[in-house]
Amino acid sequence: MFTSSSKFLVHEPISVLVMKIIPPEVLLEGYAQGIFPMADSRHDEGFEWYTASVRGIIPLDGFHISKNVLRIVRQGRYQVKINSAFREVVKQCANRETTWINDLIINSYEVLNQAGHAHSVEVYEQHELVGGLYGVHLKGVFFGESMFKKAAEADKVALYYCHKVLQQNAFLLWDTQFYTKHLGNFGAVEISKEEYEKLLASALKKECVFTLEE
Repeated sequence: MFTSSSKFLVHEPISVLVMKIIPPEVLLEGYAQGIFPMADSRHDEGFEWYTASVRGIIPLDGFHISKNVLRIVRQGRYQVKINSAFREVVKQCANRETTWINDLIINSYEVLNQAGHAHSVEVYEQHELVGGLYGVHLKGVFFGESMFKKAAEADKVALYYCHKVLQQNAFLLWDTQFYTKHLGNFGAVEISKEEYEKLLASALKKECVFTLEE
């Protein structure tokens, strides 16, 4: 079903009129091959498959966060939950001028969440959702998708707790798909496609759970 190219792997757009969701088994097959779906815009009706010739990851032993965020965590300024508002987190991540998250993506990942293969980390302030992130969980891999904030450092607090989950449960790979300077602040690095494929293959041999132990 899938073929690759040197930089991007692209599948023909699939209309939401034909397929209202991307079936979970199709999504998981794609992630297992190192590819992921993206829409052209918030109002696009389809999607395409992509991969990167140079991959971004956050090494689990190389993650770091600012002293300010650690202070916020210690102070307990925010409350953090797992999978309590998955759909809303994805919708908030899509709520920006340019996005690759459309209704098809939102609906598809909600079903994937219900199947136990997509998770959100939510950050609350006085019962209001002010930040969070979501991603796909397959075996020993967490594929980070997107994050948002509506309060100071709330997205970074979500990253801190996501890392905590991955460490506690001995995940082997934290995939960020692409490297950005922003993600570099947290320890993200670029690796070759070949190195990534080796790490992915190894991580897919291990079973992990996405739970937070206090």
